[in-house]
Amino acid sequence: MARENETAGFEFLLWGLSERPEQQRSLFLLFLGMYGTTVAGNLLIVLAIAADVHLHTPMYFFLASLSCADILFTSSTVPKALANMQTRSRSISYAGCLTQLYFFLTFGDMDIFLLATMAYDRYVAICLPLHYTMLMSLRRCSFMVAACWTVTNLVAMTHTFLMFRLSFCPKKIIPDFFCDLGPLMKVSCSATRVNELVLLFLGGAVILVPLLLILVSYIRIALAILRVPSVQGRRKVISTCGSHLVVVALCFGTVIRAYLCPSSSSSNAVAEDMAAAVMYTVVTPLLNPFIYSLRNKDMKGALARLFRGKIFLKGY
Repeated sequence: MARENETAGFEFLLWGLSERPEQQRSLFLLFLGMYGTTVAGNLLIVLAIAADVHLHTPMYFFLASLSCADILFTSSTVPKALANMQTRSRSISYAGCLTQLYFFLTFGDMDIFLLATMAYDRYVAICLPLHYTMLMSLRRCSFMVAACWTVTNLVAMTHTFLMFRLSFCPKKIIPDFFCDLGPLMKVSCSATRVNELVLLFLGGAVILVPLLLILVSYIRIALAILRVPSVQGRRKVISTCGSHLVVVALCFGTVIRAYLCPSSSSSNAVAEDMAAAVMYTVVTPLLNPFIYSLRNKDMKGALARLFRGKIFLKGY
């Protein structure tokens, strides 16, 4: 009961994107534009895939799922940051902070798991084409996405529940523009050893296991490409994987910098961590629709038909 009374009216203060008042308006307009573009771009991807029967394939099913996760992921952090900039407030309630943490972890981890399933899909399509229809049926694809949602929810719940056991120091500023595991542990007044170990092993597994699966898939794909006799055939195979590889490099590069590279408590380190967080939470979801649409003739055609109103609403 004492613990509940202690945290019931507790509020955190967020560092924010900048401490300079003169930069708040410019940052607000910049991040509002980026957020609007992210939501609109990913929503167009989903609508184009849903509306065009030619894109009702496993690859685009996973891409639509990734776009939905990106919308929810960026929506878990950016709107609150925009509201704080507009109201010149840095506060977020205890309940609001842990709720934001839960959804941020769920949708962020979902991005990582979906990139792994997309790599597996490309591996099956290129290395096991005769078994593709059986191995990547709609039922199996749906099961894979559902399994990703289940695992990411369990991981997020584990981290969030462990945060409930911590006591937090009043009047301390979270060194970030949203509630994340590392910054929250920095403002805790109680021992965070258990949280740190769980973050190291469970968080490391969530990042490294999908990355390992992606690397294995693309090593097998690379070996298969070397066996393709024609140059045109090799180019076609590479073009189908190019967009995904760019997104994987962008996503995992920023995630590894944000979570697996230690930082000090100096002001320079805080600024570097903030930049990595912005890249991971804002820039990557913003760029994904452009990467997948600009390098993909089928997506460009579907988007053009969507804008012209020529859609195909047939079933799978």
